[in-house]
Amino acid sequence: MKTQEKPIILAIDTATEACSAALAQGDKIITRFKIAPREHTKLILSMMDEVLAEANIKLAHINAIAFGRGPGAFTGVRIATGVAHGVSLSVDKKLLPISTLAAIAQQMHEEHAAKHCITAIDARMGDVYWGKYRLENGIMTLQGKEAVNKPESLLSTLDNKKWQVAGSGWDEYAEQLDIANNSQISKVDDVLPSAQYIARLAVQDWQQGKAVSAEQAQPIYLRDKVADTIAERAAAKR
Repeated sequence: MKTQEKPIILAIDTATEACSAALAQGDKIITRFKIAPREHTKLILSMMDEVLAEANIKLAHINAIAFGRGPGAFTGVRIATGVAHGVSLSVDKKLLPISTLAAIAQQMHEEHAAKHCITAIDARMGDVYWGKYRLENGIMTLQGKEAVNKPESLLSTLDNKKWQVAGSGWDEYAEQLDIANNSQISKVDDVLPSAQYIARLAVQDWQQGKAVSAEQAQPIYLRDKVADTIAERAAAKR
């Protein structure tokens, strides 16, 4: 079910070393963003309070909460998911889980006019999380599936188009992949997921009726070992 309403969306992201919150109200987005490794739990609640106060909006009056559902750092993704679930339950609002890779792609379109983009986040252990996006009706849309692979595999996904690329996965392995000498790639440095673009994508999802309950709004880790670890912990509590 679609709705044409312009919603009020509170968005957060803590999936990387960046911590951010944003409030989308109509065409306006108020945001807070800070590079703050290991400080997300200290900052995220105050950032949420700040964007709500600046907009003069009470938490109870928002339509939904959006969050960066991953992929990204395991602990960071868990923080955003937990905070979003807690807020959802406290004010009885639905959730909009948004891909961190998609948020980077949307930023690349809005700030760098990208129409074809491959975004990648450093997954540690010599891997990257990545996704391939194409502009469709003003929104960068995933082509295929998000994945976790060795960075060299990103080059094999290139076709004859010139691709804009961004994200910590490209930053970390730029020299190894010889990006500077690849004529098919135009790289933008130091782009991290931001709640501003989580909010932008969440507005569209809200209008398309994609808001879900807390039970349905789950993080996406991509790496199988993380999923195994979560299952093991759940089993241990039984």
